[in-house]
Amino acid sequence: MTHTQGSRRLRRSALVAAAAFAVVAGGVGAAPGAGAATPVTPKLKLVAASTSVTADRYDGDTGVYLDLGAYLTADKAPFELRVTRKSYKDPVVVAQVTRGGSKTVTKKLPAGLVKDFAGLPGFLQVTITDSKGVKVASTSDTFCPNSASGRIRPDAPATSPYPDGCSDNPFTLGSVWGVQKGWAAAASQGIGPDGGVDLKAGTYTAKISVAKKYRDVFGIPNDQPTVKVTVRTVQDGSGAARSRLSAALPGGQPRAGSAPGTLRAAAHRPTGAAGVPSNVPKPDLRALPAYGIAITDGSDGGEGDAPATGTDYLAFSATVWDAGPAPLVVDGFRTPGKEKMDAYQYFYDAKGKQVGYTPTGTMEWDPRVGHQHWHFSDFASYRLLSSDKKLIVRSGKEAFCLANTDAIDYTVKNANWHPNNTDLATACGEHSALSVREVLDVGNGDTYSQYRPGQSFDISKLANGTYYIQVIANPDHRLKESSYGNNVALRKVILGGTPGHRTVKVPAYELVNAP
Repeated sequence: MTHTQGSRRLRRSALVAAAAFAVVAGGVGAAPGAGAATPVTPKLKLVAASTSVTADRYDGDTGVYLDLGAYLTADKAPFELRVTRKSYKDPVVVAQVTRGGSKTVTKKLPAGLVKDFAGLPGFLQVTITDSKGVKVASTSDTFCPNSASGRIRPDAPATSPYPDGCSDNPFTLGSVWGVQKGWAAAASQGIGPDGGVDLKAGTYTAKISVAKKYRDVFGIPNDQPTVKVTVRTVQDGSGAARSRLSAALPGGQPRAGSAPGTLRAAAHRPTGAAGVPSNVPKPDLRALPAYGIAITDGSDGGEGDAPATGTDYLAFSATVWDAGPAPLVVDGFRTPGKEKMDAYQYFYDAKGKQVGYTPTGTMEWDPRVGHQHWHFSDFASYRLLSSDKKLIVRSGKEAFCLANTDAIDYTVKNANWHPNNTDLATACGEHSALSVREVLDVGNGDTYSQYRPGQSFDISKLANGTYYIQVIANPDHRLKESSYGNNVALRKVILGGTPGHRTVKVPAYELVNAP
């Protein structure tokens, strides 16, 4: 099964090799803006890149995708926010961080300013009037400071330490958002609901501004740039339009990653006696509760599997993440002519030097459509339990290609804000490969969506009632970890309906109300 497509992916190439985790952790301490004797507050400003834009309304679409070219610029110092929650029983809170010299000041912002990790909700306010000055639409947009960004002047720092994108994984625990000094971040990611803004062909004026509550909190002036919007009607393009719209709107962005081959396995199998020093940093794999839970008929996935008529499946997404302090690094080596690779887990000291390894099972090639890459065996296991938490159904999914699909907690020690392998194309290998390296970086999670028959749970013959989806990380403890006590997560579900028309209710998980 493919990894989830819902989360915003981290797309910037890593600054160092994934194994050298200790170096990446310095991203916060090395944040620009140091040098002043006291912490410096950034000067923020809303700007429009152009005075006019053109939007196409495709035949059959219900709205127009609007990219107004609105940006938030940061000057004098970086604009940095820390977004966290202590646990899933606690609300999401946000604090602004300013620096000067060796001094760092963290200022808590008003409670309720953010409710999740997708960005600052309602940050950008947009009012649209027609050629006669009559208001025809008003909308708002969430602002992710980690969105598409770049320098606004030639003397600005050449790189930004901040991550790319904001997380829409409902079980994210900690994020770092920021706009580098002398940089701008896109405040307009595509305005409007899934159908876009309902504007007919014609000429309009869009007035953009920052919501007052954010102006007050961050000291942003009340600038209100205007942008001329010309809407054109395009015939016979509904299919292309929908594809374009889904790719542009938040949550529908296609994944991209580093160039294939940036993470390479060692040239040869390890030599000498296998061993893991007792004091070496190890990864801490943690399972998160399932989400994205739904009933399907098994027709999703496109593998060619023909589900039986009237068959009901319980589909879901599941994430396993690495809380650190070390990355999970697994290399596979193939003996020529063999169909499986021997897998080894590697260990590094605080300076990123390899200090140990241990055999850890196998990797196998999956030739099915939608896979076609090397899977590491026994990374996770999914099970459906009865109300008394006894095994009912076990998912057929047991082997995985590791990829950093979701930023789960970028505030943990040694978190890598710029992982290399963010999708299956970056580290899973070709069939002809002799070796493969797969990495799960600190602070990052690997999410799989279980929608295909054999991976989702066949519930056709199950009685209505209460069940639990169980997600298990490292089920056989083949991988060496710092702790095995957080490898299991449960999510309660309630099945109802009739055969062929089954229903599922998903109660909130503490304060996380995401089915």
